[in-house]
Amino acid sequence: MTLGSAITGEAIGIMLRHLLSGIQFLTIVPCGRTSTFDAGRTTPFFPVVGLVIGLLLATIDYAAAFFWERSAIAVIDVLVLVLISGALHLDGLADTADGLYGQRTPDRALEIMKDSRIGSIGMVAVTCCLAVKWAGLHGLQSDRFFWLLLVPAFARASILFGTRLLPYGRPNGTGHPFFQRPLRLVDFWGVLLLFSLALLLTGWHAALAAAAFALLVAAVLVYYRLKINCITGDMLGAMVEICEAGLFLFLSAIRGAI
Repeated sequence: MTLGSAITGEAIGIMLRHLLSGIQFLTIVPCGRTSTFDAGRTTPFFPVVGLVIGLLLATIDYAAAFFWERSAIAVIDVLVLVLISGALHLDGLADTADGLYGQRTPDRALEIMKDSRIGSIGMVAVTCCLAVKWAGLHGLQSDRFFWLLLVPAFARASILFGTRLLPYGRPNGTGHPFFQRPLRLVDFWGVLLLFSLALLLTGWHAALAAAAFALLVAAVLVYYRLKINCITGDMLGAMVEICEAGLFLFLSAIRGAI
């Protein structure tokens, strides 16, 4: 074995460990155990983890089409997304909605989000999000398999922009390790890979999805900045859910054009 091949093999091994760490963090998919968890180096792999989720979703959706009508399949797809993530992001959405609702100070909003109990606003937010996601999945037609593969990846890619563009809101919160090492431009390689794959699979329609994704991420981050000028793990999870539901609804709304 040459030195070059040994280095290449070691690099691939490191990348695989970070990918498995990302899968373990964002999903309940069993994939063995990793010896260490490096949050800063795992984050760039989140779009790839989203592709893994999307592949599972698209495969189950394809199989379900042999047994059920589109409305029932959409329900199954929503349940699959909830189960694969262990409702991690929905929990964040509920806490974020409870904390940011109304005219509260940043400290009070962060205090409410830290409370594990869900309030009425959080329940409404989760219900609306699932309803929007169902509507989008029900109406999605053209390139359905490809968009089921890509949209969960776009949603997880939003985490990179959240951690890069807003400061962390807690001194010692569970999400703090993800902010200790600021993301560099090169760490967005997964986002570039995702856009390239979308372009390959869906052609110019990928530009529409990219524009919608950019608008959703920008809107959420601007809202966060205006409300409390920071971000937390719960708020990142909420952004994932908002982007996922919003993209599915957008793609189903323009089905006549694509």
